Parts: sequence; C-alpha cells; structure tokens
Amino acid sequence: MAAYERILLTGGAGFVGAHLAARLADAYPDARRVVLVRPGESGAHPAFSCAVADLLDEDAIDRLIADLAPDLVLHLAGQASIGQSAGAPEQTWRVNFHGAFGLAAAVARHAPRAVVLFSSTAAAYGASFRDGVLTEDAPLRPMDVYSRSKAAAESAMADVLGPEARLVIARPVNHSGPGQRNRSFVLASFAAQIAAIEAGKAGPRMKVGDLSKARDFLDVRDVVDAYMRLVARARDLPERVSIFNIGSGEALTIASLLETLRGMSRRPFDVEVDPALLRPSATDIACVACDASRLAAATGWRPRHSIEDTLCALLNEWRAEIARTPS
Repeated sequence: MAAYERILLTGGAGFVGAHLAARLADAYPDARRVVLVRPGESGAHPAFSCAVADLLDEDAIDRLIADLAPDLVLHLAGQASIGQSAGAPEQTWRVNFHGAFGLAAAVARHAPRAVVLFSSTAAAYGASFRDGVLTEDAPLRPMDVYSRSKAAAESAMADVLGPEARLVIARPVNHSGPGQRNRSFVLASFAAQIAAIEAGKAGPRMKVGDLSKARDFLDVRDVVDAYMRLVARARDLPERVSIFNIGSGEALTIASLLETLRGMSRRPFDVEVDPALLRPSATDIACVACDASRLAAATGWRPRHSIEDTLCALLNEWRAEIARTPS
C-alpha cells in the first residue's frame, strides 16, 4: 500500500466524504490530513484539520495547495444531484467544472507529483447505456447538466495535471446507505417517507416517480472501499490517467427496491406517482449498469454489501433522524 504523508480531501463533510474520511484516518494515521470545508459548513471528521475556503476561490485554493503540498488529493466536492443540477445549471458548471479545474491547476503548480482521485460519475456514459452493461471503453454521451459538467471536468483535470501526477478517475454508479440524508436521491426519499409514516408524522401514502427504471446500486461503503484500494495502488497503475467503473454490473428496478423497503416497513402504505418527480423521457435511460472488471483486476475489489443490507441501514438511519425531528 502506498504511504501518503499529506492528504487533502474535498467534499469530506458530505455523504460519501464522511465515510471516506474515516477510512483515510484509519489507513494513514501518521499523515497530515486536511479537509476542505465551505465557510459555515460543519460535519468534518475530527481526525482531519479543516481548511475553510470556497472551492471556487482560486486564490484560496492555490494558497492551500502551496502550504500543504499534498501527495494525495481526493476530490469529491461538487453538485452531486442530477435533479438539483437541472435547476441550477450555471452553479453546477461552476462547482463541478471550474472547481475541479482550479484545484487541478493549483496541484500542477505546487504538488506536481501528487496522486489525484477524482470522483466522477457513471452517468457520464449517458446515452451509451442503451447499448447495455458498459465498460470503461464505452463512449461518453452525457445527457444532462450534471453528467456533462463531470465529463468535462475529467478532461480538464487530465490535461491540466502535469506529467508526473497520477490521475485516477472513478465512475461510480448510484450509491446509497447509512448517512444519506439528501431526500433528492430516490432511496433516501423512500426511506425518509417510510420513517415518517411509521412515526405517525405523515399519512400512509408515499410519493414516487417512475418506478420502471432499472439502476445499478451500490452501498456507499463499497464505493469508499474501491476509492481506498485505488489510491493504495495508484502509483503502480501503468497509465498517468486511469479510469475505473465502480458498479455491480446488475440493474434492479426502482419498483423492486421499493418493495424491499416495503417489506421492512412497520406500517403499510399506498404509493402515488407524483408528476413532479418524473424526468423528461428524452433524458432518462431505462437501464443503467456498469462492468467493474477492470477495478477488480487492478485491486481485487468486489461489492460486499447486499442491497438488503444497504436498504436496512438507510432505513434505520432515517428512523433515527425522524425520531429526532420535532413533529
């Protein structure tokens, strides 16, 4: 395993970042560990020191990288919701593209030999999913603001980082599990609604979107395990820029996932399709799944959490969250 002495994590106070920060603290206890947080943001892991700056403040980011000179950068910060991105395209491009560009430029100036892991998205394949389960060789054909900004950031980082850097681009599929509190994500929305129904804080009716779509879902803990394995082996990868899918290769319908959660619910409920939750058919794909054979061959990674485990952990966390919320 590669030994890192100075680690910078962006997005470390978020859903995935919180899990990743804990793993990094355990794996690299002697490293100087810094997490970038926005002004007023809380929730950073206590084993990390906080650097307070806006990702879009290029001068502040430049000073941070010059001071830390990280040998490992894990870039998770950004607009993570496809649905929210559609309503804020300018801000999505600023954060997802300009933020990644400015960070890469600062790393190129002050830490040219750093390993950089960029958390991109399998959604960048877009329309290519109509061809079936995809490998990393599939063309990028993004279909929305979120995935276009991520695909552009991939290219920018690959160009801007210097020849001695190592860039690892991770393209994870949808992931959920403990800690996902953003209701704009489908499984978190389901779990939050069930928890509210169980607690008597909502009527026995769940609002849903299109349940016919099929998606490759992973547990957040498995995605973080993939990130950890990739950074541990980054210096041994043969290419300066390496791309890895993170997925199970199997798509499950949203309807089947809802039924699994229904089986865990302590109270019965009805389901109502909310037109506001339906996406335009022209930008939605019936089935999304990724082949992660390249990741398995390079690192030995495989998913360890079943979908039932993921949904149970998510629902229990929302039960606790709803219980803390005043009626």
